[in-house]
Amino acid sequence: MRKVLFVCSRNRLRSPTAEQVFSTRRGLEVASAGTNHDADVPLTGDLVAWADIVFVMERVHAAKLRQRFGKHMKSTRLVCLDIPDDYAFMDPALVALLESKVARHLR
Repeated sequence: MRKVLFVCSRNRLRSPTAEQVFSTRRGLEVASAGTNHDADVPLTGDLVAWADIVFVMERVHAAKLRQRFGKHMKSTRLVCLDIPDDYAFMDPALVALLESKVARHLR
């Protein structure tokens, strides 16, 4: 089972959408979190250590993750999706973008 973590700022729109979209995929265990302190599910070292691959929505998320949790990333793969905070939760355009950008990294 491959463990996948999706990260955005507040864990309210992009990363929860990704979690929901990929939660039904066979062979994946998924979670989501946010880098901000007011995130619905704040990012922790345990979550980072748990993941085999972490997808961040923006480069700023990757920088925060490396700065705060770099020691927890041993063999964790980090991928920046470059998806701006322009979408609502489960927005069909966001879902399509996630599916096109994430799928190639899960093969």
